Amino acid sequence: MKTAFCNFGRYQTRAAKGLAAVFVATAPFASVALAQSNYSSCGSLDNPYGPFDYRLQKSKLNIVEQYHFTPNVESLVSGKSSTFVGGDLDYTLRASPNHHRALMAMMRLGEKLKTPQPQGLSYSVECYFERALRFRSDDSIVRMLYATYLFKNNREPDAVRQLGLASESAGDNPFTHYNIGLIYLDLQKYDQALAQAHKAYGLGFTQAALREKLKSLGKWKESSDTPPNADNLGGSDSGPK
Repeated sequence: MKTAFCNFGRYQTRAAKGLAAVFVATAPFASVALAQSNYSSCGSLDNPYGPFDYRLQKSKLNIVEQYHFTPNVESLVSGKSSTFVGGDLDYTLRASPNHHRALMAMMRLGEKLKTPQPQGLSYSVECYFERALRFRSDDSIVRMLYATYLFKNNREPDAVRQLGLASESAGDNPFTHYNIGLIYLDLQKYDQALAQAHKAYGLGFTQAALREKLKSLGKWKESSDTPPNADNLGGSDSGPK
């Protein structure tokens, strides 16, 4: 899967860094959902510290990131407070189940080690997505990451379902609709990609890459809701850092 997510500021167009940029860009649009601490096969969400919403309570996570989610842990080089990288990722994701960057690192760790449950993790990789969505079901970024995971594991119908739910949660956030459209494009779901493009551009999004990709495939159709001069609305792709 080679999604070139919309990126901002210092982030590049590779999927991992592009998603990291989307997390920053979409944070102001997040809404609060009640946490559910009920137990499931993926464990209880109850935790001695937290759990905290990654979108809205980042100040609570400074100490967690200082001692557990360090640059070496995020890049899967070495653990910080644990022998295994998985141990520090597990700690981080128990303190903040929807920690976007930690979820992405955890997913990459499973891919790197070719196992559904790397050493140090309390649960399977997929369980951490279940826990994140049980904690904050309205987090569209988590659903986008989960969709990517499902697609990579040959579960396309499940991936499409998560993208549909992500779109519902996105509301009037053009960044998220645009990036959902790029994932749909990778899945060759062109009608859905077009619909997301129309939503993003109708909300004033300025990046034309999604439209141009659809045009090159002969899948683009104009919408009466899309600004006719969306390519030239001004501004750059830089955003909050």
